[in-house]
Amino acid sequence: MPADTPRPIVQVDIVSDVVCPWCIVGFRQLDQALTRTGFLANLRWHPFELNPTMPPEGQNLREHIMEKYGSTPEQSQQARDRLTALGTELEFTFNFSDDSRMVNTFQAHQLLDWAEERQLQHPLKMALFDAYFTHGRDVSDPTILADIAGSVGLDQQAAQHVLSSGERQQSVREKQGFWTSRGISGVPSMVFGGKYLVTGAQGVDTYEQLLRRCEAEAA
Repeated sequence: MPADTPRPIVQVDIVSDVVCPWCIVGFRQLDQALTRTGFLANLRWHPFELNPTMPPEGQNLREHIMEKYGSTPEQSQQARDRLTALGTELEFTFNFSDDSRMVNTFQAHQLLDWAEERQLQHPLKMALFDAYFTHGRDVSDPTILADIAGSVGLDQQAAQHVLSSGERQQSVREKQGFWTSRGISGVPSMVFGGKYLVTGAQGVDTYEQLLRRCEAEAA
């Protein structure tokens, strides 16, 4: 591509949950594909709850995985080890421990919905992944969520009001319904250029191919 040619901008919609490890893996792979191609992406994150009925106190992560997927303790540990290794390759730190917990993410999605209007949704999403997976913070706790919002430049008191008022609940439910009504049942689910859907962390090469296809069609 000649130096004076504007880099293509590809629309990528990502349906995701902040406690889904494969969502940050998939994003990091996409990010590498963008770096490799030199393309730019207009990223939009959309809400999905892996565990919408998770109670406020959450559940031990190891127990949750074993209960939900029928895995043995050994299989659960192998899955964690694989993710930790993948994270290292992608420069993201997974710090799993015996005390790691699965939590309810509905309020986190409300905060992300609000942050989108302030052009800070993506930084907040990255901060939430980092808070949960790297630092073991409780991303269901409104005080912690407001603190994370403040760390990316959002007004912390305004964030607390968003969560306490519930003003974003209906918006999040509508967006969740939009995607589930279109058959999205697992995350990450990425839509490239408004037409190509891929589910799961598909790897740098796959994402590069999709980016190039969208660019070629746009040209």
